[in-house]
Amino acid sequence: MIGFLITIYAGLEHAFEADHLLAVNILVTNRSKIKDALKDGMYWGVGHTSTIFIVGIIMIGFKISISENIFSYLEAVVGLMLIMLGLYRLSKVFYKKEHSHTYYHSHEHTHSNGVTHTHMHAHTYTHSHPIAAFPHDHSGNKNYKTAFGVGLIHGLAGSGSLVILVISQMKTPLEGLLYILIFGLGSILGMFIAAGLFSIPFTKTILKSEKLQYYLIIISSVICIIFGLKIIYSNLF
Repeated sequence: MIGFLITIYAGLEHAFEADHLLAVNILVTNRSKIKDALKDGMYWGVGHTSTIFIVGIIMIGFKISISENIFSYLEAVVGLMLIMLGLYRLSKVFYKKEHSHTYYHSHEHTHSNGVTHTHMHAHTYTHSHPIAAFPHDHSGNKNYKTAFGVGLIHGLAGSGSLVILVISQMKTPLEGLLYILIFGLGSILGMFIAAGLFSIPFTKTILKSEKLQYYLIIISSVICIIFGLKIIYSNLF
Protein backbone atom coordinates (compact mmCIF):
# COMPACT_ATOMS: atom_id res chain seq x y z
CA MET A 1 0.00 0.00 0.00
CA ILE A 2 2.83 2.38 0.90
CA GLY A 3 4.55 1.61 -2.40
CA PHE A 4 1.33 2.36 -4.26
CA LEU A 5 0.96 5.75 -2.54
CA ILE A 6 4.62 6.63 -3.17
CA THR A 7 4.20 5.82 -6.87
CA ILE A 8 1.02 7.88 -7.09
CA TYR A 9 2.82 10.77 -5.42
CA ALA A 10 5.76 10.44 -7.82
CA GLY A 11 3.39 10.71 -10.77
CA LEU A 12 1.57 13.63 -9.21
CA GLU A 13 4.85 15.46 -8.62
CA HIS A 14 5.93 14.72 -12.20
CA ALA A 15 2.80 16.45 -13.50
CA PHE A 16 3.89 19.67 -11.80
CA GLU A 17 7.10 20.02 -13.81
CA ALA A 18 7.48 23.42 -15.44
CA ASP A 19 6.98 22.38 -19.08
CA HIS A 20 3.85 20.41 -18.20
CA LEU A 21 2.35 23.31 -16.27
CA LEU A 22 3.09 25.79 -19.05
CA ALA A 23 1.39 23.62 -21.64
CA VAL A 24 -1.75 22.97 -19.62
CA ASN A 25 -1.94 26.64 -18.65
CA ILE A 26 -2.07 27.58 -22.34
CA LEU A 27 -4.76 24.96 -22.93
CA VAL A 28 -7.09 26.07 -20.14
CA THR A 29 -6.95 29.79 -21.02
CA ASN A 30 -9.42 28.92 -23.78
CA ARG A 31 -11.96 27.50 -21.34
CA SER A 32 -14.59 29.60 -19.61
CA LYS A 33 -15.73 26.74 -17.35
CA ILE A 34 -13.60 24.96 -14.77
CA LYS A 35 -15.13 21.57 -15.60
CA ASP A 36 -13.90 21.84 -19.20
CA ALA A 37 -10.43 22.80 -17.99
CA LEU A 38 -10.43 19.81 -15.62
CA LYS A 39 -11.21 17.54 -18.56
CA ASP A 40 -8.32 19.09 -20.48
CA GLY A 41 -6.04 18.17 -17.57
CA MET A 42 -7.42 14.65 -17.45
CA TYR A 43 -6.99 14.09 -21.19
CA TRP A 44 -3.45 15.47 -21.00
CA GLY A 45 -2.71 12.93 -18.28
CA VAL A 46 -4.20 10.05 -20.29
CA GLY A 47 -2.12 11.01 -23.35
CA HIS A 48 1.02 11.36 -21.25
CA THR A 49 0.49 7.98 -19.61
CA SER A 50 -0.24 6.31 -22.95
CA THR A 51 3.12 7.35 -24.39
CA ILE A 52 5.09 6.29 -21.33
CA PHE A 53 3.28 2.94 -21.26
CA ILE A 54 4.03 2.30 -24.95
CA VAL A 55 7.70 3.14 -24.41
CA GLY A 56 7.62 0.84 -21.38
CA ILE A 57 6.22 -2.05 -23.45
CA ILE A 58 8.96 -1.53 -26.06
CA MET A 59 11.82 -1.34 -23.54
CA ILE A 60 10.55 -3.70 -20.82
CA GLY A 61 8.30 -6.12 -22.67
CA PHE A 62 10.35 -6.50 -25.87
CA LYS A 63 13.70 -5.65 -24.24
CA ILE A 64 14.53 -3.11 -26.95
CA SER A 65 16.97 -0.42 -25.86
CA ILE A 66 16.44 3.12 -27.13
CA SER A 67 19.42 5.45 -27.46
CA GLU A 68 19.60 8.35 -25.06
CA ASN A 69 20.25 10.65 -28.03
CA ILE A 70 16.81 9.80 -29.42
CA PHE A 71 15.17 10.99 -26.21
CA SER A 72 17.15 14.25 -26.47
CA TYR A 73 15.62 14.82 -29.90
CA LEU A 74 12.20 13.98 -28.49
CA GLU A 75 12.76 16.54 -25.71
CA ALA A 76 13.47 19.09 -28.44
CA VAL A 77 10.16 18.15 -30.08
CA VAL A 78 8.44 19.01 -26.80
CA GLY A 79 10.19 22.38 -26.85
CA LEU A 80 8.94 22.99 -30.39
CA MET A 81 5.42 22.07 -29.29
CA LEU A 82 5.57 24.62 -26.46
CA ILE A 83 6.65 27.33 -28.91
CA MET A 84 3.79 26.45 -31.26
CA LEU A 85 1.27 26.48 -28.40
CA GLY A 86 2.45 29.90 -27.27
CA LEU A 87 2.41 31.37 -30.78
CA TYR A 88 -1.02 29.92 -31.52
CA ARG A 89 -2.49 31.37 -28.33
CA LEU A 90 -0.99 34.77 -29.06
CA SER A 91 -2.39 34.69 -32.58
CA LYS A 92 -5.88 34.11 -31.17
CA VAL A 93 -5.50 37.04 -28.79
CA PHE A 94 -4.43 39.47 -31.52
CA TYR A 95 -6.60 38.06 -34.28
CA LYS A 96 -8.62 40.76 -35.98
CA LYS A 97 -12.13 40.36 -37.28
CA GLU A 98 -13.54 42.32 -40.17
CA HIS A 99 -17.03 43.69 -39.86
CA SER A 100 -19.06 45.08 -42.71
CA HIS A 101 -21.93 47.50 -42.28
CA THR A 102 -24.26 48.47 -45.09
CA TYR A 103 -25.98 51.82 -44.99
CA TYR A 104 -28.95 52.75 -47.15
CA HIS A 105 -30.17 56.17 -48.10
CA SER A 106 -32.58 57.57 -50.67
CA HIS A 107 -32.94 60.83 -52.51
CA GLU A 108 -35.41 62.35 -54.93
CA HIS A 109 -34.84 64.30 -58.09
CA THR A 110 -37.27 65.87 -60.51
CA HIS A 111 -36.90 65.69 -64.28
CA SER A 112 -37.56 68.61 -66.59
CA ASN A 113 -40.94 67.13 -67.46
CA GLY A 114 -41.99 67.40 -63.80
CA VAL A 115 -41.75 63.66 -63.03
CA THR A 116 -40.15 62.89 -59.65
CA HIS A 117 -38.10 59.74 -59.03
CA THR A 118 -36.81 58.30 -55.80
CA HIS A 119 -33.43 56.50 -55.87
CA MET A 120 -32.11 54.13 -53.20
CA HIS A 121 -28.33 53.82 -52.64
CA ALA A 122 -26.40 51.28 -50.56
CA HIS A 123 -22.92 51.94 -49.14
CA THR A 124 -20.86 49.19 -47.51
CA TYR A 125 -18.34 50.17 -44.85
CA THR A 126 -15.76 47.61 -43.71
CA HIS A 127 -13.50 47.96 -40.70
CA SER A 128 -11.41 45.67 -38.56
CA HIS A 129 -10.63 45.65 -34.87
CA PRO A 130 -9.28 43.26 -32.26
CA ILE A 131 -11.79 40.88 -30.74
CA ALA A 132 -13.68 42.77 -28.07
CA ALA A 133 -14.82 39.79 -26.06
CA PHE A 134 -12.39 37.69 -24.08
CA PRO A 135 -11.18 34.95 -26.46
CA HIS A 136 -12.77 31.92 -24.86
CA ASP A 137 -14.20 29.13 -26.90
CA HIS A 138 -17.93 29.87 -26.64
CA SER A 139 -18.87 27.62 -29.54
CA GLY A 140 -19.68 24.75 -27.22
CA ASN A 141 -16.59 22.92 -28.41
CA LYS A 142 -16.01 19.92 -26.16
CA ASN A 143 -13.09 18.62 -28.20
CA TYR A 144 -10.23 17.54 -25.97
CA LYS A 145 -8.04 16.08 -28.71
CA THR A 146 -5.55 18.92 -28.39
CA ALA A 147 -5.01 18.23 -24.69
CA PHE A 148 -4.66 14.51 -25.40
CA GLY A 149 -2.17 15.20 -28.21
CA VAL A 150 -0.11 17.55 -26.06
CA GLY A 151 -0.01 14.87 -23.37
CA LEU A 152 1.14 12.27 -25.91
CA ILE A 153 4.04 14.47 -27.00
CA HIS A 154 4.92 15.36 -23.42
CA GLY A 155 5.11 11.68 -22.60
CA LEU A 156 8.07 11.43 -24.96
CA ALA A 157 10.08 13.76 -22.77
CA GLY A 158 11.60 11.90 -19.86
CA SER A 159 9.86 8.61 -20.61
CA GLY A 160 13.17 6.90 -21.38
CA SER A 161 14.78 7.80 -18.06
CA LEU A 162 11.64 6.76 -16.20
CA VAL A 163 11.51 3.36 -17.90
CA ILE A 164 15.23 2.78 -17.31
CA LEU A 165 14.67 3.56 -13.62
CA VAL A 166 11.77 1.09 -13.54
CA ILE A 167 13.89 -1.61 -15.22
CA SER A 168 16.62 -1.17 -12.62
CA GLN A 169 14.24 -1.53 -9.68
CA MET A 170 11.46 -3.91 -10.71
CA LYS A 171 11.83 -7.68 -10.59
CA THR A 172 9.51 -8.65 -13.44
CA PRO A 173 8.29 -6.95 -16.64
CA LEU A 174 4.70 -7.08 -15.38
CA GLU A 175 5.67 -5.35 -12.17
CA GLY A 176 7.47 -2.66 -14.18
CA LEU A 177 4.48 -1.98 -16.44
CA LEU A 178 2.17 -1.89 -13.41
CA TYR A 179 4.44 0.71 -11.82
CA ILE A 180 4.17 2.86 -14.98
CA LEU A 181 0.37 2.64 -14.94
CA ILE A 182 0.18 3.67 -11.27
CA PHE A 183 2.67 6.45 -11.96
CA GLY A 184 0.41 7.51 -14.83
CA LEU A 185 -2.62 7.66 -12.54
CA GLY A 186 -0.66 10.02 -10.31
CA SER A 187 0.22 12.25 -13.26
CA ILE A 188 -3.44 12.31 -14.38
CA LEU A 189 -4.47 13.37 -10.87
CA GLY A 190 -1.72 15.99 -10.74
CA MET A 191 -2.63 17.57 -14.06
CA PHE A 192 -6.33 17.39 -13.17
CA ILE A 193 -5.58 19.52 -10.12
CA ALA A 194 -3.22 21.86 -11.98
CA ALA A 195 -5.70 22.46 -14.81
CA GLY A 196 -8.44 23.33 -12.34
CA LEU A 197 -6.22 25.80 -10.47
CA PHE A 198 -4.91 27.47 -13.62
CA SER A 199 -8.39 27.87 -15.06
CA ILE A 200 -9.72 29.89 -12.12
CA PRO A 201 -8.45 33.32 -13.35
CA PHE A 202 -10.06 32.70 -16.74
CA THR A 203 -13.58 32.01 -15.54
CA LYS A 204 -15.81 35.06 -15.88
CA THR A 205 -17.45 34.45 -12.53
CA ILE A 206 -14.11 34.73 -10.71
CA LEU A 207 -12.19 37.42 -12.57
CA LYS A 208 -14.23 40.16 -14.22
CA SER A 209 -11.37 42.14 -15.79
CA GLU A 210 -10.98 41.09 -19.42
CA LYS A 211 -7.89 43.31 -19.75
CA LEU A 212 -6.17 41.47 -16.90
CA GLN A 213 -7.09 38.15 -18.47
CA TYR A 214 -5.54 39.29 -21.75
CA TYR A 215 -2.33 40.22 -19.95
CA LEU A 216 -2.25 36.83 -18.21
CA ILE A 217 -2.62 35.04 -21.54
CA ILE A 218 0.09 37.12 -23.18
CA ILE A 219 2.53 36.64 -20.29
CA SER A 220 1.94 32.87 -20.07
CA SER A 221 2.26 32.50 -23.86
CA VAL A 222 5.56 34.41 -23.97
CA ILE A 223 6.94 32.35 -21.07
CA CYS A 224 5.84 29.18 -22.87
CA ILE A 225 7.71 30.24 -26.03
CA ILE A 226 10.87 31.18 -24.11
CA PHE A 227 10.85 27.91 -22.18
CA GLY A 228 10.36 25.97 -25.41
CA LEU A 229 13.40 27.71 -26.93
CA LYS A 230 15.40 26.84 -23.81
CA ILE A 231 14.46 23.15 -24.08
CA ILE A 232 15.43 23.04 -27.77
CA TYR A 233 18.77 24.77 -27.11
CA SER A 234 19.69 22.54 -24.16
CA ASN A 235 18.94 19.33 -26.07
CA LEU A 236 20.32 20.13 -29.52
CA PHE A 237 23.24 22.47 -28.86
